Amino acid sequence: MQTKRAGRQTVQLSHPPSVVSFANIGGRMEGQGPLSDYFDELSPDTFFGKKTWEQGESAMQERVLRRALEKGGLTAGELDYVLAGDLLNQCIGTSFGLRSFHIPFYGLYGACSTMGESLSLAALLIDGGFARLAAAMTSSHYCTAERQYRMPVPYGSQRTPTAQWTATAAGAALVGFAWLGCGHRARAAVWSADRTGPCRAVGTHQST
Repeated sequence: MQTKRAGRQTVQLSHPPSVVSFANIGGRMEGQGPLSDYFDELSPDTFFGKKTWEQGESAMQERVLRRALEKGGLTAGELDYVLAGDLLNQCIGTSFGLRSFHIPFYGLYGACSTMGESLSLAALLIDGGFARLAAAMTSSHYCTAERQYRMPVPYGSQRTPTAQWTATAAGAALVGFAWLGCGHRARAAVWSADRTGPCRAVGTHQST
């Protein structure tokens, strides 16, 4: 069998897929930043209309996928797979947010590399002929991440103005064969590996 590997950490795609559509949602802090104009939707409500922050993150995932489908003129039934994740245990933000779509779901956990990982795996599925259209997604929420990893927000711990803030945001990219759309094509996928942890997808090489 002919290999598609181009090196230890790189594979060459024979049938380059394309980003058919995409969408992103941000929270209150994201609306105050320099990239605010690039969001499809910004919400001042950290709960996104729900009772808890975790439910709010699930709502972000659901809304961002619906927005990406609408922008691309597509339906959920046309998606073969969803590859997505978040920063919570068992990816509960993603799994609860996407279960109403009834699409085969791969839960991913790559922390900051989850978006690159989902894009790379979606490209491999499509290049291999295992899918025609797949969604690559990720999300994070400042309050859910603080509860899980640091100091829960209700504790009222003081933070310096220069302290790092986890983004409250979600993004989705619909990846398909080039003839489905006219977006950027991924021609190769690259992974990074070191001795301290597992392999991580670090990105895709793109061309228009």
